[in-house]
Amino acid sequence: MGRVYDEITDELVRWLEAQPVFFVATAPSDPETYVNVSPRGLDAFRVLDPNRVAWLDLTGSGVETIAHLRAGRSAGGRITLMFCAFDGQPRILRLYGYGRVHEPGDEAYEELRPHFPELPGERAIVDVAVSRVASSCGFGVPRMELLGSREELLLSAERKGPEKMAEYRARKNTLSIDGLPGLEPVVPTREGG
Repeated sequence: MGRVYDEITDELVRWLEAQPVFFVATAPSDPETYVNVSPRGLDAFRVLDPNRVAWLDLTGSGVETIAHLRAGRSAGGRITLMFCAFDGQPRILRLYGYGRVHEPGDEAYEELRPHFPELPGERAIVDVAVSRVASSCGFGVPRMELLGSREELLLSAERKGPEKMAEYRARKNTLSIDGLPGLEPVVPTREGG
C-alpha cells in the first residue's frame, strides 16, 4: 500500500539504487509548453543524503529536463522521479522536489562528480532537493525480465570523442523543443592549434 516517508530511508536507498531504470518528469510554469517525461538508466543515479539525490546526465538527442529545471523557480525547477519494481515485490516510489543543473566546470559539478562512474558523453549533473518521498502499490506494473543495459549511447559517445560530442551538444542540446535555453554551447578547442 501507499506510504509517505519523511526522508529516503536506508532500505529505500538500497532499493532505489538497485533499479535499472527511472523516469523523470518536469514542466515549466508556462502552460503553453510541453510536459516532459524521460527515462534514465545505466549506473548514473545516486542518493546523496536522506533528502537529496543526483544523477550524471548523459548527452542525448534532447535537453528538456535541463531546460525545464533552468526555467523553474529561481533556476531550481519542479521535478518528480519515479521508480518502479519490474521484478520482486510490487512497488512504485516517487521522489518530488526541486532540481538544479550543474555543468562541467561548475564548482557544484566538481564536488559531485566523484560520486559517479566514468561514463562517456556526460554533459551535466542533475541535483535534486527531495521534499516528498511517496510509495504506491505498483500492482499494475508488469513483471519483466531485465536483459541488460543498452550500450548504444555510451558507444556513440566513445566513437565521437569529446570534440564531436561538444559539437553535437551545441547543435542538439542548447534549446528545448519549446525554445527554452538548455546547455551552454561550448565547443572545445584543439590543443596546440
